This record gives sequence, structure tokens and C-alpha cells, in this order.
Amino acid sequence: MDELKNKTCIPCSEGSAPMPENDIRKLLERLPEWEVSTDDGISRLQRTFSFRDFKSAIAFTNKVGELAEVEQHHPKLVTEWGKVTVVWWTHSVKGLHRNDFIMAAKTSALKTE
Repeated sequence: MDELKNKTCIPCSEGSAPMPENDIRKLLERLPEWEVSTDDGISRLQRTFSFRDFKSAIAFTNKVGELAEVEQHHPKLVTEWGKVTVVWWTHSVKGLHRNDFIMAAKTSALKTE
């Protein structure tokens, strides 16, 4: 995971193909607790983080938002009492790109700070 979290997102062009399943499986092995989900036929990386209260969940949501702005790659964030679900995918490729794995690794690192 360290290698991924130290990388920076690269711009993707509209119409590029999503990652092949084999590449997704290899990178997913490096991201404990993340899983691939599908919504409207689009593969996405998803993880739910647990917190002791709503205030902690909001603080984490804000950290992820700040990270997203820096990298110019934005997730779906669902904040609830005691948990935050983070979902990464690349809109322009209509699926998963290496950037999503980079951002998942960076998101996991935020939880350990």
C-alpha cells in the first residue's frame, strides 16, 4: 500500500478503457478492507470506515474532501453516525483506473493519522 499512497493521480482522457479485471485483482490485494462493488454496471472501490461518534466521522469526511481537492479526484462520501463509506471510481473511464487505487491507499492512510 505504501507504494500506492506515495503516487499522484494522473489526468485521464474521456473514453479511455477501465482497468482489466486481472489488474484490478492485483491492486486490490494491496488494499486491505477495500472491495469492488458495481453500481449501474460500473466497477467502484468501496470501504466503510468506523468511528466512535459522528464528530469523528465528519472530521474524517473533511480530510478525505481535502485530499480529493489536492488530487483533483473526487469520491462519493456517505457520512453517518459512527461511519463513513468512501467510494472511488473514475467517471471518464466509467470504471476503475489506477488513480482510484492510489486514492484508496491515501484514504486508508488518513484513518491511521
